[in-house]
Amino acid sequence: MFDRDLRDRAAALITQCRSAGLALATAESCTGGLVAALITEIPGSSDVFERGFVTYSNTAKIESLGVAPILLEACGAVSPEVAIAMAAGALAHSRADIAVSITGIAGPGGGSAEKPVGLVHFAYGRKDREIIAVERRFGDLGRDGVRLASLALALELLHKAAA
Repeated sequence: MFDRDLRDRAAALITQCRSAGLALATAESCTGGLVAALITEIPGSSDVFERGFVTYSNTAKIESLGVAPILLEACGAVSPEVAIAMAAGALAHSRADIAVSITGIAGPGGGSAEKPVGLVHFAYGRKDREIIAVERRFGDLGRDGVRLASLALALELLHKAAA
């Protein structure tokens, strides 16, 4: 389903997590579960993949991850604050040691001058450590392009979290 490079990177992540004894979780919005799908495409991923949350709606972010409604109202779903809350929620609502979150505007619509298509916020971290926010403005690569670029960066961030 995914290209060889992405599969190889996911396999390396699984090996890294297995060696370190780490379980991982994902909290995805604009990628709609692509990160979880890629990781679970790799044989043996069940050794390290604890769970994935696909929280596309604000209600799902609140109910599944414990994101505060006031945070969504004040900052919007596509914000570093919500990305951090999503990653923290994934860690709090799972048995994972590391997590990554993704929330953004894949397009083709939904963008604005302040939050254009291609803006994606990520957060990653480990239990009992600081969660780090990362912003990327991929530009209007098309819906698939933004989602695939987000997938690739999410893998990189999980590698960092596992290090």
